[in-house]
Amino acid sequence: MTEQSTTETAPAPPEDAAPQPAVAEDAAPFASPDTAPFAAPAPGPFSDPDPAPAPAAVPKDRRKLFAALRWTAAVLVFATVGAGVAYGVARPERTDIPGLSTKSDGRWVYPALSKPQLPAGAAVPFAKDNPAGIHYAGLTQLLLPPPTGSTPDSTLKLEKDEAVTVDTFLSEYQDILRDKMRADLANEGLRQIVARGWTTPDGTRTRIYLLRFHSSGFADAFTGCKVSMGLSDALVLEADSVWAKVKSTQRTDLGNRTSGYATQGNTSDVSLYQEAKPTGDQQVRVGCLQSGDIQAVVTQTRKGEVGVVPFHQTVVLQHQLLR
Repeated sequence: MTEQSTTETAPAPPEDAAPQPAVAEDAAPFASPDTAPFAAPAPGPFSDPDPAPAPAAVPKDRRKLFAALRWTAAVLVFATVGAGVAYGVARPERTDIPGLSTKSDGRWVYPALSKPQLPAGAAVPFAKDNPAGIHYAGLTQLLLPPPTGSTPDSTLKLEKDEAVTVDTFLSEYQDILRDKMRADLANEGLRQIVARGWTTPDGTRTRIYLLRFHSSGFADAFTGCKVSMGLSDALVLEADSVWAKVKSTQRTDLGNRTSGYATQGNTSDVSLYQEAKPTGDQQVRVGCLQSGDIQAVVTQTRKGEVGVVPFHQTVVLQHQLLR
């Protein structure tokens, strides 16, 4: 006799009941598929029978140390490169660095200038209480100092404290004019003449004469510095065409870059001339500055042509010292 199965058949769920997922008895109450343990796949025909062990995890402290070392190395590299660039920029002249070069315009480098100390109680030129423009400072103190790199003019005959005789000054003029000019200077109240001269490496010879008169009225009467002044080295002069443009603006930046000097304001008392062509082997330029009781005569001579910029610069700075 065949035995019958004693297993009871579970009743079928109602048709409208939703199917319930099977839950393992030992599963966590809120376990999700993402947190379920990962089951290693069964070895396949192409799997490595002996896979390499996974690298050990690097401790967090060691990772921080590695990151700090990397940043330190980067900072050192940038610091070294930056120091090298800074040294390369600061060491040479700007004209030697591509992109930072500033082409020279021929300007000379003069020492820093300052107005001379006046005697106690003396008024400055052209002050309200000094309308005649009397200069109470020592005349030598009002002479423009020579630029850097120049050498003194050994052919200029100087007396004590850079004073010059009338004959030394008149040696700049033609022979036929000297006797009359000597008499005129005696009648026009000339008190003193000082001079300074130098030669720059480019061969330009500069001479500056300061003539002090008894008053500004006598200085105005001086006729030895105008377009028909009759220099021995320049028989015919003409007006400096470039200076006319400078005067029209009443301002120029031809002062010294080091000292920061520049002429500002009225330049009506400044007249510049140049030797008319043909000039021969050398050219002459002349600057005439009438400032109160002082008349300044500036001459520059150079084989070929006198540079316009250094000539204007010299006149501008001398003018500034007399204002």
